[in-house]
Amino acid sequence: MAHPEMEYLNLLQNILDKGVKKEDRTGTGTLSLFGYQMRFDLNKGFPLLTTKRVPFRLVASELLWFIKGDTNIRYLLQHNNHIWDEWAFKKWVESDDYTGPDMTDFGRRCLVDEEFNQVYQMELDKFCQRILEDDDFAAKYGDLGNVYGKQWRNWTSSDGEPIDQLQDVIEQIKTNPDSRRLIVNAWNPEDVVDAGKKGSKAVLPPCHVMFQFSVAEGKLSCLLMQRSLDSLLGCPFNIASYSLLTHLIAHECGLEVGEFIHSIGDAHIYSNHLEQVKEQLSREPRELPTLRINPDKKSIFDMEMEDLTIEGYDPHPAIKAPIAV
Repeated sequence: MAHPEMEYLNLLQNILDKGVKKEDRTGTGTLSLFGYQMRFDLNKGFPLLTTKRVPFRLVASELLWFIKGDTNIRYLLQHNNHIWDEWAFKKWVESDDYTGPDMTDFGRRCLVDEEFNQVYQMELDKFCQRILEDDDFAAKYGDLGNVYGKQWRNWTSSDGEPIDQLQDVIEQIKTNPDSRRLIVNAWNPEDVVDAGKKGSKAVLPPCHVMFQFSVAEGKLSCLLMQRSLDSLLGCPFNIASYSLLTHLIAHECGLEVGEFIHSIGDAHIYSNHLEQVKEQLSREPRELPTLRINPDKKSIFDMEMEDLTIEGYDPHPAIKAPIAV
């Protein structure tokens, strides 16, 4: 029987074998494959990849950030999570208030210019520290706009009323588990217009745009639709994050877990990630770990980092690669 992680490794191999070269928003270039699906049986272990180390604490703190409806990176920084730093930093250095060294196109420049990279790291460190220490600065430049937490917990209706999609879907699972409408949608067309540009409502249009739950035979399954997937860096986080979300909601609703199904629009490997992908494909998967949830906590909205642990995780070493911003 194939190891559950082969679902992901087969994705990487398929992109290498069948992907087409495409340009992209970041200017990096990709190998791209359109339309792909992976399925993970959550009863065969928690799908935290073993062919490279995936930091569970970062996955969990980001998910709890979404669940709380938070959109400010201060919470993440307080948990030593830096995976959204570049998006907030971009907002800062493109503002009229920024007077430091020129940070234009910092994502690519720091890869080819070591002297610039040192300046960039210093500026980024100062920015993060200021977010942690300065309330006004954090409110203005730490907030990423109408990203996942806002859409999940505080979608604005046409009449200006808030809609808590996540709370609503959990209540539906409890009261009407056979429903085919157990959906949370993050893609708000009004909010993604000109996303990432100065003055926009969100720094980035949502990549994981919609997820749907299904209850069958006492098990909760989750289907994620993702429009765009950074297959090396983003995908391992997405798999673990939505698997964790499925476990947490099943825990609250008194259900077992079923499958996590990952449907992808544009699955791509960045041109500067090819060697890292080949390194990962050369490794043999190891036994998947086990997720433990504090049994004393019942509501997903009460969960904190200390309530979530991973046992038996013995992965290969991490594989580092530059992020495209």
